[in-house]
Amino acid sequence: MSPVLLTIDVAHPRRRPEEVERALLDAWETVRNSPALRIVKIIHGYGSGGKGGATRELVRNWAFRHRGRFRGIFQGESYTLHDSATQELRREIGQYPDTDLTMANPGITIIWVK
Repeated sequence: MSPVLLTIDVAHPRRRPEEVERALLDAWETVRNSPALRIVKIIHGYGSGGKGGATRELVRNWAFRHRGRFRGIFQGESYTLHDSATQELRREIGQYPDTDLTMANPGITIIWVK
């Protein structure tokens, strides 16, 4: 089975906002142009203040601004087997391994690319 998921870490090491946005755009282009890849998993962390960090907000705002390029955007805390949108994603793409799927992880965002 070909991999369908591209994982990028924009939180480690810490980056400037424009570097994060460039990494997001590069990842989107990689998946969009791939015959196999369909999903970008973005590790952005949750922030040390317990309310979500600046990088998380940057990633989610970027995804919202570019939502026309995606079939779906999944916040990590909702990305579970019990979520109907996640179930639809997995029905269409197939069952792929992802350890975060059962974790309800607020430190990630999943993007399903058109």
